[in-house]
Amino acid sequence: MESGVGPRERTGAFWAGPLPAALRAIRATDRGRTDAEADRLLREHGPNQVEVGRQRGWRLLVAQFTSPIILILVAATVLSMAVGDLTDGAIILAIIVASGGLGFWQERAAGRAVDALQARVRVRAEVIRDGREVSVPVPEVVVGDLAVLRPGDVVPADCRLIDAQRLQVDQSTLTGEAFPVEKTSGETPAEADLAGRTNALWMGSHVVSGSGRAVVMRTGRNTSFAHVTARVGARPAATGFERGLTRFGLLLVRIMVVLLAAIFAANLLLGRPIIDSLLFSLALAVGLTPQMLPAIVAVSLSAGARMMATERVIVKRLEAIEDFGAMTVLLTDKTGTLTTGTVTLTASLDVSGRPDDEVGRLARLNAGLQRGFRNPMDAAIMAGQPPADERVRIAEVPYDFTRKRLSLLVDDNGSRTLITKGALSSVLDVCATARTDRGTVPVDEVRDAVQRCFADLSAQGHRVLGLAVRPLPDAGTASPADERGMILVGLLTFQDPPKPDAAQAIGRLARMGISVRLITGDNRHAASHIAGAVGLRGEPILGADIAACPDAELAARVADTAVFAEVDPAQKERVLAALRARGAVVGFVGDGINDSPALHAADVGISVDTAVDVAKQAAAIVLLEKSLDVVADGVRLGRRTFTNTLKYIRVNTSASFGNVVSMSVATLFLPFLPLLPRQVLLLNFLSDIPYTTISTDHADPEQLERARTVDVRAIRRFMLVYGTISIAFDLAALALLRWWWHIPTDVFRAAWFIQFTVTEIIVLMVLRTNRPFLRSRPSTTLLATGALLAAVTVALPYSPLARPLGLAPPPGPVLATLAVLAVGYVAVNELTKRRVPPDRLGATAPAPAARRGAIS
Repeated sequence: MESGVGPRERTGAFWAGPLPAALRAIRATDRGRTDAEADRLLREHGPNQVEVGRQRGWRLLVAQFTSPIILILVAATVLSMAVGDLTDGAIILAIIVASGGLGFWQERAAGRAVDALQARVRVRAEVIRDGREVSVPVPEVVVGDLAVLRPGDVVPADCRLIDAQRLQVDQSTLTGEAFPVEKTSGETPAEADLAGRTNALWMGSHVVSGSGRAVVMRTGRNTSFAHVTARVGARPAATGFERGLTRFGLLLVRIMVVLLAAIFAANLLLGRPIIDSLLFSLALAVGLTPQMLPAIVAVSLSAGARMMATERVIVKRLEAIEDFGAMTVLLTDKTGTLTTGTVTLTASLDVSGRPDDEVGRLARLNAGLQRGFRNPMDAAIMAGQPPADERVRIAEVPYDFTRKRLSLLVDDNGSRTLITKGALSSVLDVCATARTDRGTVPVDEVRDAVQRCFADLSAQGHRVLGLAVRPLPDAGTASPADERGMILVGLLTFQDPPKPDAAQAIGRLARMGISVRLITGDNRHAASHIAGAVGLRGEPILGADIAACPDAELAARVADTAVFAEVDPAQKERVLAALRARGAVVGFVGDGINDSPALHAADVGISVDTAVDVAKQAAAIVLLEKSLDVVADGVRLGRRTFTNTLKYIRVNTSASFGNVVSMSVATLFLPFLPLLPRQVLLLNFLSDIPYTTISTDHADPEQLERARTVDVRAIRRFMLVYGTISIAFDLAALALLRWWWHIPTDVFRAAWFIQFTVTEIIVLMVLRTNRPFLRSRPSTTLLATGALLAAVTVALPYSPLARPLGLAPPPGPVLATLAVLAVGYVAVNELTKRRVPPDRLGATAPAPAARRGAIS
C-alpha cells in the first residue's frame, strides 16, 4: 500500500473502468487469493466487520468515567485538592477509579463471553482460496478474495462482479429500493449513484436469486455499509427493555437534580464550606445514580446468554434476551418447528393423479441440475438417486419469489427441453396445454380436475408442486420469457409430517402466556392440516385477505387468528405490525430468504443455525435445534435474566433513594455532615459489589410464569414504598446514635456507614423474592459475596484504613443497637411484602390485548 493512502482511497470508483484495472489496484487477480495471502491481509487490515453500538478496549474503559455527574465530581475533587485537602481528594479519586475499574472489568468479561458464543453461529461466505471453493467466516474475508454467491447468501463485502447468471440482489438496507435489483458484469460510469452501480455488490445486501462470482474490493470499515452506518449512527432499534431503562434513567435524573440542588442550598444556608457542600451533594448524586447499571445489565445478559447456549439457544443481540422473555406472540413457519423438517417425495403423478415415472424422471433433471438455492424439495427428489448428468445441462432460470418457478433447459435425449417446476398455481399460469392419456389437450379441460386433486392432496398434508415442459429445439439460453405456452405434465407431492411433540410444546408455551401462530406461504389446505394436527384451531386468514384489509382493521382481524396462509414477505410484516399495535411482544421464527424482512421487523427475530445466511444474519436469536421446546427453554431463561436484572434496579434504587433522603434530612439536624464525601462514595462502591453477582441468582418459579416488561411507574412505587421503610430505620438509627449514645462525630459516621451498607445488602436478600426470604434460597455466589462485603464493612472502622477514611470504631453496645435495628428492618420488610409483594412493583405484564389470541 502506498504511504498515506488507505484501502478506500486506493480502490476509488472500483465499479468504473475495465475489470483488469480494478484488480491491479488491489494487487489481485480474478482467480482469488491463496491461504497465505489471506492470512497476511487479515493480520494487516483486521477483520472484515463493522462494529455498531459496541464499545471495546480503551473506549469501554473511558466510558466508565464520562457521565456528567462523575466529571463534575472529579473536577470538584481536583479543586478541593488544589486548595489543600490532598488526602480527602486522593481517596475520593481512588474510589472513583476503583468503581469505574469494576464496571470496566465486568463489561469486558461479559463482552468476551458473548463474542465466544456468537462465534458458534457466524455467517460464512464461500470464496475461492488456492483454486478451490472453501467456506470462511465473513470476518475473515479479505480484499482480493473471489466470492461465490448463491441465493440466500449475504454479500460479504463491497465487491465487483466477474460474472453473473440472472443475479438479483436485495440492497434495500443501503438504497431503500423496495425490490431486488438485477446485477450484471461490465462497467458503469464513475459518477453513477450507489443504486446505479449494477456491476457492484455491497456489504449489507443479500442474494435473492441467481448466482455469480465477484472480487472483494473493500472490507470492514472501508465499505459503503460502514460509512452509511457511521453517518446515520445506525444501530438496531431499541428493544422494549432498553426503552424501559431509558425512561427509568430519566426518572432518576429528575429526582437527582431536585435533591442535589436542595441539599447544596441547605448546606450553604447552614454555613458549611462551599467545596465540602458541593462534594457532599455530588457524592449523594452519584449514590442515587445506578452507576453499575450498564455493567450489571451486561453481566446479567451475558450470563443469560451463556445459560441459553446450554439449552441450544445462541443470542446474537444481548438486548433481545429481555424481549425474548417478554414475548407474548410467536409467529412461526411450519417446517422444522411444527413438522419434523424431513421432507420426502411421496409421489410423482400425472395430471389425473396417477403415479407416473416419466414425471419423476423430468423432476430429477430439474432438481439435480439446478445450481441455485439448495432446498429440501430438490433434496427429496434426488434422495437415493444417482447424480444428474451435468453434460445435458444447457441453461437455468433460477427460482425467485415472484415467479415461484425454477426452470432448467436440458438436452433430453437429443431434444432441447425447458423443464419448469414450482407452485402449482404459478406453473398453471404459464401452461397452454396438458399431457393426458388422451394426448395433449388444452389446459382448461383439466384445470378443475387438477385443482380438485391439489386440494385433496393438500388437505391430507401433502405439499404439491406442478411440473411442466416446453420443447425449445434451437435454444442455447433460457429466460423467464420462455416460460410460456408450456405443457403441464404432472404433480409432485411431498410429505413433512407433524412433530409428535409439537402440540405439547404449543401447550407449554401457552401456559407461559405465549400464543403460537402459524404463518406460511403454503396453501390454505396444507396449512390447515398441519395446524389442526398440532392443536391450532380456526379458519386461516389468507394473504389476499391481508392485502385487502386496511391497517386500521387488520389489528382486530389478527387478534384471534391462529393460522395465516399463502402470505408473502410484505404481508408477514403487516401481520407483525398489527399484532404489535395491539400491545403484543412478537417473536418470529424463520429460516428462508424471504423471511429476513419479518426477522428484522419482529421484537425478537429467531432463526436456526441451518438457515440461509441472510436469515441467520437478520435474527437476534439463533436456535441450534429448530424446536418449539427449545424456544420455551430460551424464554424461561430470558425471563430469569429479566427477573435478576430487575432485582438490581428495584432494590438499588429504593435503597439509594432511602439513603439520599435520610442524609438530606440528617444535614438539617446535625452540626456536621452526616457522612464525608469519600464515605458516601465508598458506601456506594461497596454496596454495588454484591449486585455484580446478581446474574447467578435463582428465580422463584412464579417469577417465570408470565412475560413482564419494565414499568417506570411501578419502579417508582417500589422505590417509594420500600425506600420509605429504609428512611424510617435510617432516621431511627440517627436518633439513637446522636441523642441516645451521644457518640463522637467520627464514631457516628462509622456507625451510620455500617447501617447504610449492611442494610442494603440485607434488603437485597429480602426483596429479591416475594416469598419469605428464608424460603427462597439465593445463589451461593450472591450470598457469599453479600456476607463477605457485610463483614468487610463492619471491620473497616477497626482497620488501619479507618483513620484516612474518617472513621472510628463503634463500641460493642452501638453495634448491638444496629443489629437490633437490622432485625427490625427485615421484619418490617417481610410484613410489607405480604401486603405489597415486590414483583407487583417494578414490572408489568404486557397489555391484555396481546394475550387474547392465546391458543388453549
